[in-house]
Amino acid sequence: MPITSPFGARSTALEVIHGHDLSGQTALVTGASSGLGIETVRALLSAGAEVIMAVRDTVKGEAVAAQLRQETKNPAAHVLELNLSSLTSVRQAAAQVLSRWSKLHIVINNAGVMTTPLFPRTEDGFEMQFGTNHLGHYLFSRLLQPALLAAAPSRIIMVSSMGHRRSDINFEDPNYQQRPYEKWEAYGQSKTANILFAVGWNQIYGKDGITANALHPGGILTGLQKFLPEEEQRAMGWIDEHGTPNPLFKTIQQGASTSIWAAVGNELTGIGGLYLEDCQEALPFDPAKPYSGYQPYVLDQARAEQLWQVSEEMVGLA
Repeated sequence: MPITSPFGARSTALEVIHGHDLSGQTALVTGASSGLGIETVRALLSAGAEVIMAVRDTVKGEAVAAQLRQETKNPAAHVLELNLSSLTSVRQAAAQVLSRWSKLHIVINNAGVMTTPLFPRTEDGFEMQFGTNHLGHYLFSRLLQPALLAAAPSRIIMVSSMGHRRSDINFEDPNYQQRPYEKWEAYGQSKTANILFAVGWNQIYGKDGITANALHPGGILTGLQKFLPEEEQRAMGWIDEHGTPNPLFKTIQQGASTSIWAAVGNELTGIGGLYLEDCQEALPFDPAKPYSGYQPYVLDQARAEQLWQVSEEMVGLA
């Protein structure tokens, strides 16, 4: 039977974490200075955790950290510079973490980009969405493994999307070197990679007490849509002609709830390699329920192993 919880689509992150005491635990959240990241950090701080806020813009990050310290009365919010589209930055950030913190109990890989136009590439030449959403997090997590192992049982959470249904991994050409670039397909591939990473990680490190799960946070309007024109959002039914969000969409506080459940839920103790949504284990996609469910390729262990090997070579860990 699928794993369930008392929470659902409209639960908030603060409701999910209520009653949990994370005193003495250290968590790290990427993309922590906007959208879901802020609410995720707020919940963790409210439960007494020490939180490393990995952000691209440290000025913005420090301002958010100061506000959250004040609101939660927890001073243990630290800002770390991390540019996931640069493997050099990823290595530097990981080195800084390991030099200061010997243990990491929770890592929430929340940062991401969506539908980047004009086929941009990362500093290292990867397609931007695959390079940032997947490869940056892949390398960062691999480098942080010693601190996660020292804190075991520990958890990695990958914020993916139901957008994974737009594309499996094209292993012959993941970086669009031979095929035409299509922004939604590229986004889908990167989100599929997030889920397969969790499956692959769990195969290797789950036995050591470091579990990994992936999730769909729900439909939420955040800064993630900055590359998506309003007319396209209206055409897809995300907003109406007045800019009002679709009523099926969640608030940011509700959108962060599944990340928090994945991080602290007792139902997931010792369990990894899953795809979650609405604070439950997700079910296979059913066309009668178009806004939920997963495609089977995202939990395929052979694909996960192949992606792990390809990613290892791309980031220079092979």
